[in-house]
Amino acid sequence: MKLFPKEVYQERRKRLKQLMGKGVLVFMGNEESSINYKDNWYPFRQDSSFLYFFGLDLPGLVAIIDVDQNLEVIFGDDVSTEDTVWFGSVPALSTLAESVGVSSVRPAAAMDTFSKTVSLERVHLLPPYRPENLLKIAEWFRVPVPQVPRLVSESFIRSIVSLRSIKSEAELVELNHAVSLSVELHKTVMRGAREGMYEYELLGKVMGGAAAAGGSLSFPPIITTQGQILHNHVYSRKLAEGGMLLGDFGAEAPSHYAGDITRTIPVDPTFSSQQREVYQLVLDAYQLAVGALKPGMFFKEVHLMACARLTEGLKSMGLMKGDTHEAVAQGAHALFFQCGLGHMMGLDVHDMEDLGEQYVGYTDTLKKSTQFGLKSLRLGRQLEAGFVVTVEPGLYFIPQLMDQWQAAGLHTDFINYGELKHFRDFGGIRVEDAYLITPKGSEVLGPPLEIEIEEVEALRAL
Repeated sequence: MKLFPKEVYQERRKRLKQLMGKGVLVFMGNEESSINYKDNWYPFRQDSSFLYFFGLDLPGLVAIIDVDQNLEVIFGDDVSTEDTVWFGSVPALSTLAESVGVSSVRPAAAMDTFSKTVSLERVHLLPPYRPENLLKIAEWFRVPVPQVPRLVSESFIRSIVSLRSIKSEAELVELNHAVSLSVELHKTVMRGAREGMYEYELLGKVMGGAAAAGGSLSFPPIITTQGQILHNHVYSRKLAEGGMLLGDFGAEAPSHYAGDITRTIPVDPTFSSQQREVYQLVLDAYQLAVGALKPGMFFKEVHLMACARLTEGLKSMGLMKGDTHEAVAQGAHALFFQCGLGHMMGLDVHDMEDLGEQYVGYTDTLKKSTQFGLKSLRLGRQLEAGFVVTVEPGLYFIPQLMDQWQAAGLHTDFINYGELKHFRDFGGIRVEDAYLITPKGSEVLGPPLEIEIEEVEALRAL
């Protein structure tokens, strides 16, 4: 496991205690999770908030901070001699705890005893997303499973979000490392994809490349010739002449900080004229959005600026019409851009999504929209220096959605349905990079990856 100096974790916990003021804060580490029988496990992934405050990347741990008693405890068991036969030796938990500045370690079973000494009014929990943790909480704190969500502490969530949202210099080193690995993986695909190959062959190169670099992947890769399917995880199609390939994937560094990049390339050495026109429109929206990133700017407004730019371009192509502002306000553009412009990134590729988008991406005064398209925007709040966000505009031509909207007579003042027949088999185009919000603007993470049309085609020619 890769750890920061113990002072980093001590300072994070100190700041959290100052924000919370009182109570018992419970951090549920994750367990091993079985694939198809008990001892055949998925790759272990520790809970990100546990990693942020306690650093230990091992299964079977729980930690508490009793703010009132100034007590920090890690509950867990040392690896048995029998287990070392199968899995090798691990330092004593007390030794590992000392490396993150925690002096008190108790057996895992002691958490049950401890929980019975604490009144529920003092307990602060985060939303459990693993079923085994849900059951543990129900048992420890003597509540029926359906009532566990009532124990989730909004003040605890908000305090953690306020700390994790601002990335430290040490975190930015790890994020840049993850993005740098991601750039190399994308270059492998952008150079190597050829007509006649299957998507799964490229998936293998990405997975192998991440492992060979000492990392892993931050989410299941999207490597698809069907770019109009936003999160396509089917890899069975063959790359064909005249088509495109959309790759949306990122590496996860050994520290578990994430990368996330998207590029769309032609299967042929160059884009067709139609592909080039749509790609340039997406790139224009991307560059407009990047130029607007700065502290104090609402990311929702950046999203809407990109939507307006896409709408203007679609009007010039004859696919949309009417007043641009009104078209975007009514959501007519969402026939072609159904998702949000980006999201926070950190220890999670969608950072802190387990804590709730209403706390991470929105505020009490800025609520998430229910409008189709806009409701998929994960981040709407004002940007702050130290945020890391992605920018990923796209255009997606989905025949089923086109037919549904046309049959329902939706947005006929803004959409030229008769022209859509020329794009039914087009697919989709998306580009994406991650940006650090700086005091005066933003800067891209990692080394730049080819994105201009001429750059992409030059890379395809190698």
